[in-house]
Amino acid sequence: MATDMQRLVGTSEDDEEMGMDVKDEDDDEDDYEENGGEQRNASGMVGIDGGNEIGTATGDNRFSQHQQFHEQVGTPGGGTRRSRPVEEKERTKLRERRRRAITARILAGLRRHGNYNLRVRADINDVIAALAREAGWVVLPDGTTFPSRSQGQKPAGGNSTILTSSSPHVASQQTPSPSLRGVASGYRSPLEYSACQTKGVFMPTPSPYDLSSTSRSQTSIVGDGEAQRDNHPLIGGSIDNADEKQIADLPARLPERDLAGTPYVPVYVMLPLGVINIKCELVDPDGLLKQLRVLKSEHVDGVMVDCWWGIVEAHAPQEYNWNGYKRLFQMVREVKLKLQVVMSFHECGGNFGDDVCIPLPHWVAEIGRSNPDIFFTDREGRHNPECLSWGIDKERVLRGRTAVEVYFDFMRSFRVEFDEYFEDGLISMIEVGLGPCGELRYPSCPVKHGWRYPGIGEFQCYDHYMLKSLRKAAEARGHAIWARGPDNAGTYNSQPHETGFFCDGGDYDGFYGRFFLSWYSQVLVDHGNRVLSLAKLAFEGSCVTAKLSGIYWWYKTASHAAELTAGYYNPCNRDGYAAIMTMLKINGVSLNIPCVELHTLNQHEGFPETFADPEGLVWQVLNAGWDVDLPVTSQNGFPCLNRVSYNKVLDHAKPMNDPDGRHFSSFTYLRLSPLLMERQNFIEFERFVKRMHGEAVLDLQV
Repeated sequence: MATDMQRLVGTSEDDEEMGMDVKDEDDDEDDYEENGGEQRNASGMVGIDGGNEIGTATGDNRFSQHQQFHEQVGTPGGGTRRSRPVEEKERTKLRERRRRAITARILAGLRRHGNYNLRVRADINDVIAALAREAGWVVLPDGTTFPSRSQGQKPAGGNSTILTSSSPHVASQQTPSPSLRGVASGYRSPLEYSACQTKGVFMPTPSPYDLSSTSRSQTSIVGDGEAQRDNHPLIGGSIDNADEKQIADLPARLPERDLAGTPYVPVYVMLPLGVINIKCELVDPDGLLKQLRVLKSEHVDGVMVDCWWGIVEAHAPQEYNWNGYKRLFQMVREVKLKLQVVMSFHECGGNFGDDVCIPLPHWVAEIGRSNPDIFFTDREGRHNPECLSWGIDKERVLRGRTAVEVYFDFMRSFRVEFDEYFEDGLISMIEVGLGPCGELRYPSCPVKHGWRYPGIGEFQCYDHYMLKSLRKAAEARGHAIWARGPDNAGTYNSQPHETGFFCDGGDYDGFYGRFFLSWYSQVLVDHGNRVLSLAKLAFEGSCVTAKLSGIYWWYKTASHAAELTAGYYNPCNRDGYAAIMTMLKINGVSLNIPCVELHTLNQHEGFPETFADPEGLVWQVLNAGWDVDLPVTSQNGFPCLNRVSYNKVLDHAKPMNDPDGRHFSSFTYLRLSPLLMERQNFIEFERFVKRMHGEAVLDLQV
């Protein structure tokens, strides 16, 4: 029988890994007496953990003893209990163990290959909940499930919780309003970036600021602007628990700062990514003109637009097509708005918010097919065509030009083509793309290579040209053996404590680790310096800005692993942004920082184990820039539609009681969309614009 059981079920590492407590169905029946269901503590009880005892002689003996014991136990009426045949019970055991073994393998596969963060003793309910959240549904701790667009409503019979989503790269999370104090929850939902957040639907945070002092103060506003049912249980009251964790009282009204008379901060709105199509034609000019007029009527200062390298110089080197942008700029001029223009030298598509696909120029792709080392490469040898490797900044591999020369020629052509707009002051700022998503960072978290939030990412230094630079640096240091990348830094979706390099006391802080990270981050600084020095030359007299990335997950760990792989050498014992700020200051360039709307509390509720701290990161980068007197601009990293997020932006834009009176130079809202133009959402946006401009608002909560 033991042999048959092993052949049918077998033991596996997956069973042991899941650590599942297998308890047979008929054991449950035998453990309860007929006189009320009280469970006996029998010495012959069988306990099999993870299937480790399946098919062993000891397990069979214990099973026999267990069966004999129950056959001898009498019922209160004096008769013996009816007992099922031993053979039938064994078959039931086999079926149950086989089912549990299959479940264990499914769970292990989802954890390893699907990036579902399932708990160790997960069951089929956890799988169903994870899949439902991936599909954009909201699943509460008690199992109540409903569509994400209805997250502001109180589900019948379920625990009431405010839901929001605010990260990377990603996603549906269960998070209470930031006004909750002392919230802690073990609830976990898959924040993944294939949309590109990646898996899930963004859910704006219901705003307690929308409340009045009347009974209407119980109404919450969701992302689509619809007023939900009254008497929300969170408002002006308390919740006993959420996922078995205590939640403190929520005040009925949250105070706001009176910003009337504060400095004027211009507000711009980012145009849709596909406003210019791949043929360099303006898409839907009539509809866009109407939206621009609405923005102008609400005193928005201007718009920002991406100027795509892959569209303008698509077919041949130094053959530029600016036709669509000419028509767009003329339309913006007619509406009397200003322009911020992004020199986008990266690919569009595959990142959060990307709804169009704009590759690098065709002629660059042709070069890449014969020489893939012009692209960033990871340890496995996978090339990423999202942008060019910084290793070819000074290598003449692009039809006789270096990468830096290609960027400069593009910027100079733009400056000449739109000279009148610069002279008239219509173009107020140029943002220079310096890496993926236009940000000065390595493409360490590519979704196309399997990365999902909150993975630490991987180092991107394995193309031929970057390795040549590393080899040269190692030899100059006198340790040629250091001419390699770390071999214990994990994979894209690893967590710091799972690696030998990023764990507490890991190699990142050893002699080799410090050498490698210094070289890796210095390459980033040198690339920014080269491109921005030429940008200031091409756009002399104009405001130029560079955008950093908001890598805020794992910020509260010692190594700051996700920042390290992105090129920011910012562990807990080192300021990784000071060198970047010095470089920007030397080139007379402004700093652009994203993610100023995010709340740290929200990140802890969605993924408490990631030690994320967007507020701490923004504060560090913001002060690093202000310490060297850099002008600072900013933008939101995720859709921002409610008063809570707007007030967080205002807190950063105009810091309270700053003795130097510092504030943002401008703020860009991402992005113009039908959702923003919905009535309730646009009313909130209009109110936000007034407060950024230092105007008084009538409904201020004080």
